[in-house]
Amino acid sequence: MNPLLDPLSHPDFPALTPAAIGPALEEALAHHRAVVSDIVARRPTSFAEAWLPFERAETIIDSLWSAVTHLSGVADTPELRAAEAAGKVLVVENALEVEQNRDLFEVFSALAASPEMAAGDPADRAALAHAIRGFTLSGVALEPAARDRFRAISVELAELGTGFSNAVLDATEAWTEHVTDEALLAGITQADRAMLASAAGDAGLEGWLISLRQPSVQAVLRFGEDRELRRRVYEAFGTRASDEGPHAGRFDNSDRIQRIVTLRQEAAALLGFADPVERSLATKMAPGGAEVLAFLRDLAARARPAAKRDLADLRAFAAAELGIADLQPWDIAFASERLRATRHALNEEEVRGYFPVGRVLAGWQDLLRQLFGVTLQRRDDVPLPHPDAMYYDVLEQDGRLVAGVYVDLHARAGKRGGAWMSGMRPRLADGNAVRVPVATLNCNWAPDGGAMPALLSHNDIVTLLHETGHALHGMLTAVNRPSIAGTSGFEWDAIELPSQLLEDFAWDRAVLTGMSGHYRTGETLPAELFDRMAAARNFQTGLALLRQIEFGLFDLLLHGGTLGTDPVEVLAAVREEIAVLHPPAWHRFPHAFTHIFSGGYAAGYYSYLWAEVLAADGFARFAEAGLVDRATGDLFRAEVLARGAARPAADSFRAFRGRDAEPAAMLARYGLLPEPA
Repeated sequence: MNPLLDPLSHPDFPALTPAAIGPALEEALAHHRAVVSDIVARRPTSFAEAWLPFERAETIIDSLWSAVTHLSGVADTPELRAAEAAGKVLVVENALEVEQNRDLFEVFSALAASPEMAAGDPADRAALAHAIRGFTLSGVALEPAARDRFRAISVELAELGTGFSNAVLDATEAWTEHVTDEALLAGITQADRAMLASAAGDAGLEGWLISLRQPSVQAVLRFGEDRELRRRVYEAFGTRASDEGPHAGRFDNSDRIQRIVTLRQEAAALLGFADPVERSLATKMAPGGAEVLAFLRDLAARARPAAKRDLADLRAFAAAELGIADLQPWDIAFASERLRATRHALNEEEVRGYFPVGRVLAGWQDLLRQLFGVTLQRRDDVPLPHPDAMYYDVLEQDGRLVAGVYVDLHARAGKRGGAWMSGMRPRLADGNAVRVPVATLNCNWAPDGGAMPALLSHNDIVTLLHETGHALHGMLTAVNRPSIAGTSGFEWDAIELPSQLLEDFAWDRAVLTGMSGHYRTGETLPAELFDRMAAARNFQTGLALLRQIEFGLFDLLLHGGTLGTDPVEVLAAVREEIAVLHPPAWHRFPHAFTHIFSGGYAAGYYSYLWAEVLAADGFARFAEAGLVDRATGDLFRAEVLARGAARPAADSFRAFRGRDAEPAAMLARYGLLPEPA
C-alpha cells in the first residue's frame, strides 16, 4: 500500500505533495469500498470479522486525510488548497455512501444485538453504538430519492465550508498597511514593533508592516495611540470576507452563509428534525434547544448588569483620562488596556518581559510532569509540516512511549488564524498493529522579533494550556477504538472540559512562576506582579462573558430559523436583546465566524459555556487537593482523559468529581453568585 496511507508511521509531509494526494486518496477509498463490499457479501456475525476490518479501512483514510487537512491549515498554497478541496468531496461522498448503506447498517445492528457484544468490551459496544447512530443521522433510513438529496446536500456543505474558510484566510492575508513613520506606532510595545518590523522585512520593505493576523491586530487595537489607525485596522478585520470594508465583495461569504444555513435546515428536515439545532443536540449532553436557550439567557441576565457597569466605567475613564468623549468600538481594547493598567498598575510590556517562549515551554513541560507524570522529549528525525513546527515524544515516568505531538506556535503567512488541536494518528492496538496516538497543538503567537525573543502575554499562556487540555484528551486515551478514543465521538458540549480546566492553572502563582524568566535578567515573575495580575483577573469579565453569550445565541437562533437566515439581521436582534456594546452597522462578524460555518460548532457554539460549568467545578476538585496534585491529575486522566467517548461524558465527570456538575464555581469565576442574604 502507498506509504502515505500507513497509519503506523508518522505522516511523510515532504512526500505529501498536492500531486500525491489524489492518487493516495483514490487508493485508500478503493480499499475501503472493497472492505465494505466484502463485509456486506459475507455478513459476518463476530466483532473481529465485521467491525475490525471496517475500522482498519477507516483508519487508513484518516491517516491520510488528517495529514492533508493539517498541512492545509498550517502551510496553505493554491495547489494544496485545490487538492484538498477536490479530495474533500471524495471523502464526504465515500462517508455518505457507507453510512447510507443499509446492508452494512443491518450487519452492524445485528452485531450490536448479539450475545457476543452484550458480554463484550464496553468500548467495543460504544464504538458500534456511535456508528449506528451515525448511520441514522446520515439518512440510512431514508427512501432512495431522499437519501440521494441528503448526500448531495452534504457534499455541497463540505464544499461551502472549505470555500468559507479559504475566503477568510484570503481576506486576512490580502490587507496590510505599510508604516514608515514610527510616530504612527506610538503606544505599541517594543516587542510588537519588532514583530511588525520583522513582517516588513519578510515582505522586502523598510519600516513596519501591519496585517490582519491576530498578533498584529491586537498590537494596534490594544496599544496603538493613533485613533485613526485603530479604526482602519478594526474596520479591515471586522469586515473580512464580506460585502463591506476595504475589500468589499472581493472575498464575500454572504451567499455562502445563506446557502449553508438553508442547506442545513433542509438536511435536518429530511432526517425528521425540526431544525438544525435539534439535529445538533442529538449527539450532545444538552437535553434540548429550549434548555440551552434558557441557560444562555439566564447567564445573560446575570452578566448584563456587570457588563453595563464595565462599560460605564470604561466610558468615564476614556472621557476623563484619554480625551475620548465618544467611545467607539475601535477604542474599546485600547481604553480597556489603559484602564486596567491604571486600576491595577499593570503594564502588558512588563508582564510579557517575564515570559519568553523558551521559558514558558519549559515550565509548561514541568506542569505536565507534575500533574500527569508525562515528559516531552523533542525529536529531530520526524518529518514536519513546516520548519516552524516541533515534534515531541510523550513519555511515561518509566520511559514508555505513550503519545506524540506536533507543536506549531507562531503566526505566519499561509497559516490559518486562532489556536487549535487536531488528531494526527489514533491509538491503535489491533493484533500486531500497535500505534500510540499523535496530536497537533497549534497557536498563532507573535514570531521572534529578530534580536528579541518571542514574548508571550498571559493570555497566550492561557491559550497554550487550553489547547494542551484538548491535546492531552487525544494523547492520553486508553481506548483502542479510534472512533471513540480521545476527542473523537466525545459530546461536543463537553469537549471543552479538559481545555477550560487546564486554563485555570495559568492563574496559580507557582505554575506561572515556573513558566517565567525575564528575557534580559532571567528573574522569575515577582510575587507583587503576580498579585497585581490576580487582582485584575475579573477585570471586565461582564463584557467578556456577554460577548460569548452573544455568539452562542446568534448561532442557535440563526440555525433555529425563527429569526430568518440573514446573519446580519439575526445578530442585530441578538444584540438588541442582550448586548451593551453595539458595533457599527457595517461590521460583519458572521462572515469570518469559522467556528460555525466551516468548523464543528454549528448549532453548538454554546458548548464553550456549557462545558465551562463542568470545567470550573472540575478545577475545584484540584483546588480542594492543593491544586498541582498528582493524585488528582491521575484521577482526571483515568476517569476523563483516558475514557474518551467509551461512556457518556456525564458519567466520566461524575466518576472524577464524585457527583454531578454544579454551576456555583463557574458563576463565582465571573463574580455572578448572588450576594448572601
